[in-house]
Amino acid sequence: MSKETAFYPRLQELTEGWMDLFGYWAPTEVTNTEEEYRAVREAAGLMDFTMLRKVDIEGEGAQDFVNTIVTRDVSELTPGRIAYGALTDENGKMVDDCTSMMRSPDRIRFCGANDRDYEIFTEKAPDGITVREFTDAMPHLCLQGPKSRDILQTIANQDLSNEDFPYYTFREDVEIAGIPIFMTRLGYTAELGYELWVDRNRALELWDALLEAGEPSGMKLIGMVALDLFRIEGGFIIGGVEYDPTVSPYECGLGWSVDLDKGDFQGPSVVLQRGGDEASGGAISVDGEEVGLVTQAVESPYLNGQTLGLAKIRKDLKEPGQRIQVRLGDDEVPGEVVEHPVYDKERKRAKES
Repeated sequence: MSKETAFYPRLQELTEGWMDLFGYWAPTEVTNTEEEYRAVREAAGLMDFTMLRKVDIEGEGAQDFVNTIVTRDVSELTPGRIAYGALTDENGKMVDDCTSMMRSPDRIRFCGANDRDYEIFTEKAPDGITVREFTDAMPHLCLQGPKSRDILQTIANQDLSNEDFPYYTFREDVEIAGIPIFMTRLGYTAELGYELWVDRNRALELWDALLEAGEPSGMKLIGMVALDLFRIEGGFIIGGVEYDPTVSPYECGLGWSVDLDKGDFQGPSVVLQRGGDEASGGAISVDGEEVGLVTQAVESPYLNGQTLGLAKIRKDLKEPGQRIQVRLGDDEVPGEVVEHPVYDKERKRAKES
């Protein structure tokens, strides 16, 4: 049964369109998808992301312990930095794509989207390491778009400039409208953006403050249909679509995050195979041979309505310009592999704004 987030009472007043996302109610649309898309690309959009699982791993050697679980090498993370990558099972198959945040060598904050994350950390934790799940205790909102910093800066107690708060870092000294916030600078839209984690008893207070500050700048509340447009244009993956427990990091675009030189970590024996074969066998063909499948497609506003999808395809056919055929019902539709992602390839809008 889907759970309600701390922000559900406010959203319930605004929409009747809902879906389950990782076990929580999430709005499909709040106004309409076109307005929501345009707001994030031109101004700002606010969305409830409480459903992401939050875990604190603490104790002497916490950083080294996390390094044995995730595929990224987090041993060199300095305080305030964030590393994105994969968490695999013992067979090297995907459990989650996730972030690890280094508060100190003995305090790591982890965020993913799968209950198995917490179970794995709990099962593997050595003596002296505590693992605490606090998803519902600290709900969070994402504010994304080119005006997101300007909106926050009007009610923040700290400088949020690019120099003081760069991409893929977090801050624990920020207050928004007087409310203590754990804030990360990242997102799911390929725009400048922030995530704001807040104690549950002040969640609605934060919501109201952000709406008051953001609406004059054209900020809109965002549903999950629009989020699919952003993530596919930006090349972001999601569990249950681009990967499942049969897929390795290499098969869902996270091979770059696998550090094979850092020593033993969960699932390296299969990760070393670098995947490939299991991604074949879907609706994509080349010269009559089935070579992959489209995991999800949208009509991309950025590409003026052209169909854009994320796909699994045979490794030797992944180069941009590769001509393909995609089966749609009884028809074979021509297409081509394009450079990934199509929107802001160098992430300049998110990193340098």
